[in-house]
Amino acid sequence: MSVDTSSMTVTAVRNRPRRRSYDAQTREWIAAYLFILPDTLGLLVFVGLPMLFALIIGVFDVNGFGSFAFVGLANYRRMAADPLFWHCLRVTAIYVVLLVPSLYVTGLGLALLVQRTNRFNAVMRSMFFAPQMVSLVVIAVIWQFLSADKIGLFARIFSFFGIGGVSLLGNPSLALITTVFVTVWFLMGFYMMIFLGGLQDIPRQYYEAATIDGASPRQQFWHITMPLLRPTSFFVLLVSLVAAVAGSQAFDLIYVMTRGGPANATSVMITYIYQQAFQYSAFGYAAAMSSILVVVLMLLTGVLFFMTRGGRFDYE
Repeated sequence: MSVDTSSMTVTAVRNRPRRRSYDAQTREWIAAYLFILPDTLGLLVFVGLPMLFALIIGVFDVNGFGSFAFVGLANYRRMAADPLFWHCLRVTAIYVVLLVPSLYVTGLGLALLVQRTNRFNAVMRSMFFAPQMVSLVVIAVIWQFLSADKIGLFARIFSFFGIGGVSLLGNPSLALITTVFVTVWFLMGFYMMIFLGGLQDIPRQYYEAATIDGASPRQQFWHITMPLLRPTSFFVLLVSLVAAVAGSQAFDLIYVMTRGGPANATSVMITYIYQQAFQYSAFGYAAAMSSILVVVLMLLTGVLFFMTRGGRFDYE
């Protein structure tokens, strides 16, 4: 019986690259998991476990001085009957509606303004991003001084133009708008850099082809730039939404500048939770509100994910 050695040799040669390719792919997967392992552990330890702990504490009466009594849904019933909770939830919704679109528009506008690579735009990028290099508490203190009544810079400007009695932080109708303005000023450079990365990933050939076809800059923006920026837009909207609802920007700036006042006009959910936990020692009630806030964030994230199709662009 003869053996076809030539076919066996060909088969062996064909199998070698596949095995090598499989081994290389396995090493790549292992390397990828090793790279994301530290962040995954960090999220589990510093985000996942505290969220689970807050959910557990939400059904207990915890005052921080040794009292730890099971109360079931009493904290949630108290929340439903708390008018200040609903007021803070309404203020948070207004804050999000004002802040998130403003950050999106200013970030994208600045990115479009300085997207060309030259020395002038490099300087402008640095200037817009410069607030990120300063502590947020320092930024809040500076803007609080600038917005102070009578002695603040803005009060003096208003007086120069004959407009008196304007209190940016003391007027309930203006305090929230002022905090939103400061937050946009602080964060717009950060989102500008994110949009710049998205704009630089768009192939220039699309714009060249559109120019040859006679498309105007406005048409190129709406039919090329915006659709191809959908993944970046999803990321910006998601990050700004989380920052507006439960981020350090929402807490630090508002707490330092207004402490939730005047008349609770700037009291968002995150500041109210802080007050209940660390000023009134109602840790169980604060944990219950934190759980509701997480659920609201998850629902808003799901809506945003559905509206943008998970940040994927449909080319069809």
